[in-house]
Amino acid sequence: MKKKWAVKRLTINLTTEEMKKLDDYCALTGRPATDIIRELLRALEIDNSENSEMETADSTITVGSLSKSQ
Repeated sequence: MKKKWAVKRLTINLTTEEMKKLDDYCALTGRPATDIIRELLRALEIDNSENSEMETADSTITVGSLSKSQ
């Protein structure tokens, strides 16, 4: 059974170094860049618990940073 995706297209600008890093990772894992980027987005943690009780247009969402141990 095929999944139906609600598709939104995203265009991003990457530096040459960032693109090389993504290409290298894709080659290493054998996975397409789209899968890697989706996985990274899904791993983002959003903490808006302070604003969950208030419904305002000025609510703040803090996105946790991803870091890689080196």
